[in-house]
Amino acid sequence: MRYVVIVMLVLILGSLAYALVFMTKGRDDPKKMAKALTVRIALSVALFLMLMAGYYFGLIPGRL
Repeated sequence: MRYVVIVMLVLILGSLAYALVFMTKGRDDPKKMAKALTVRIALSVALFLMLMAGYYFGLIPGRL
């Protein structure tokens, strides 16, 4: 589970960097930047849901 979370975080940061490249160039299609940010949001929501499911099913131990 730990490696899946790390991969998801790397993908989120990669998508954010991809959007930053399109934002700084300015001359490219702004739809590409919006798509990259949409992908980042979708990955973030998927990571959150995956963490919640992992905790619910006991894959992530809770602390007292």
